[in-house]
Amino acid sequence: MFAIIKTGGKQYKVAANDLIRVEKLLAVSGDTVEFTDVLMMGQEGSVKIGSPLVTNARVCGTVVDQIRDDKVIIFKKKRRHNYRRKNGHRQYLTVVRITDILGEGQSPKAKAAPAKVETKSEKVAAPKAATPVKKAAPKETKTTKKTSKE
Repeated sequence: MFAIIKTGGKQYKVAANDLIRVEKLLAVSGDTVEFTDVLMMGQEGSVKIGSPLVTNARVCGTVVDQIRDDKVIIFKKKRRHNYRRKNGHRQYLTVVRITDILGEGQSPKAKAAPAKVETKSEKVAAPKAATPVKKAAPKETKTTKKTSKE
């Protein structure tokens, strides 16, 4: 059984026990994630194609690790104008192991309930309590004034 899912603006063909590297998801290692944007499912000669998505289909996976991709060098140059710019970029990725591909009416094999992946707008940080800072007593210093000799 295979499925084609969409996440992070890209499409991936996945099967059970596949390891895929997707754009960063807000999940920790060991969390289960669920992809509901399933574009196509195939199983032993039968294929379901969504328009645009297959109804009630989902793909479950477990987060293995949060990594960074290899460095990509961006080099810009204009000839004969002494213009050169060099930048680097490393993309954040999430490694996911696909556990289940579920069609309509199927339940996952895994015992743990999948954790909903939070978006940045949903994540609200609790305000931190301010701790009072103790100020040290000012040190007394001797000041000596130089007097001008007359």
